[in-house]
Formats: sequence, structure tokens, C-alpha cells
Amino acid sequence: MLSKLTALFHGHLPQLIGFDLDGTLVDSARDLTTSIDRMLLELGRTQAGEDKVRQWVGNGAAMLVARALADSSDPSAVEQVETALAEDGLARFRRIYAEENGNLTCLYDGVSEVLEAISGLPVKLALITNKPLVFTQPLLQELGIDGYFQLVLGGECLAEKKPHPLPLQHCAQQLGALPEMCLMVGDSRNDIDAAKAAGWRSVAVSYGYNHGEPVSLCGPDWLVEDFRELLL
Repeated sequence: MLSKLTALFHGHLPQLIGFDLDGTLVDSARDLTTSIDRMLLELGRTQAGEDKVRQWVGNGAAMLVARALADSSDPSAVEQVETALAEDGLARFRRIYAEENGNLTCLYDGVSEVLEAISGLPVKLALITNKPLVFTQPLLQELGIDGYFQLVLGGECLAEKKPHPLPLQHCAQQLGALPEMCLMVGDSRNDIDAAKAAGWRSVAVSYGYNHGEPVSLCGPDWLVEDFRELLL
């Protein structure tokens, strides 16, 4: 058990494991899609649908809304969205998502099992997400996994969010872990790039949201198809 995990740390357990949320621990795409589509309808626009929303998730609520308003994840198209419209859309989205958050969101297979197993080890656990904390905490509580984490960081908690290394660096400092003994588990380039920049090792899950790009191309230290592989 855990032989593959400890192999990343020369036979030792990591001191800290940070987990992404959306696309890693939970499949929240249906609630996000409902909220984005309701926001777009309020603005007299065409609904986006789940396939598009899954491509837009990962950089926080403001970027998700901007991509929806641009109907594109292309940076140049997103930059052309007027500031006033983006702010209006974000306010509408936050109001709507507060109603939808958790309605259809579910844990991926094996998440509870793995968190329970690791929580019994001398390893600290953190939740590092770009999702606003106001949505993160109620969701963790509703899904029954809030008690596993010694620290929970939302996208607005610090001056920077993933792929910047600051959230990971902050977690390591707060929880007293050496960077070289820390592991980030995520589903996207944001997670893998943040881990590399922070001097952490990384595990990528293949099933999440990565803007249409295979997460294997991001160069994680370990790629898993099923969350339960973390216990092998």
C-alpha cells in the first residue's frame, strides 16, 4: 500500500498533500453549467451547455464567466469582454451558483475512501482550489469531506491563485512542510505548473477538466486514471 506514492519521496510519506477540488475530488460541471446558462439567459444570450463549460472551468469564477461571455477560452476573445459586462455577469453568476452549488455535484469514485485512508497517516492535507471560498466550504460540508483538511484555500484568499505557486507555498509554510516533501494532486495544467514552480511533486488525474488538453502533456510526476490508485 502507498508504494507508488512513497516512491515519489524516496521511500518516505509526503509531509503534505494538497488537493484541487473541481475535476479532481468533485464533478461540479453540471451545477456550473446550470449556473452559467442561467446567467447567460438573464443577459439575453444563448446557453453554452455542459461541453463548453467543462472546457472553461479551472481559473476561478471570474474567468469562467468571462469565457462564457466571450463564448471562447481564447485569451484575445476574453480580453474583449467589456469590464462592466464581466462584472454584471459575475455578480449574476455568484447569486445563481449560490442556489445551484451542490445540487448535482458529486464526489468522484474513491475520493472518500482515499481521504479516509490518508487521514490516518502522519500526512497533512490541504484543499487548494481556485473556486471562491464562499462556494468551497459549503460544498465540502455537504459532501462530508470538510473534516479531512487542515487548511482550505479558495481562489480569493491570496493575492495570486494557481498556476501561480503562491497558494502552494502558503500551505507549506502554514503547515510546516518542506516543499520537496509536498505533493499536489490535480486535474489541470494549473495544478501541475503550480507544483513545479513551488518545488512540489505532482499527481494528475486523467478524468478532470483541462481545457481540452490531455493532462499527461503537462508533465506530472504521476498520472492516475482512478483516484484509488493513490493507495497502491
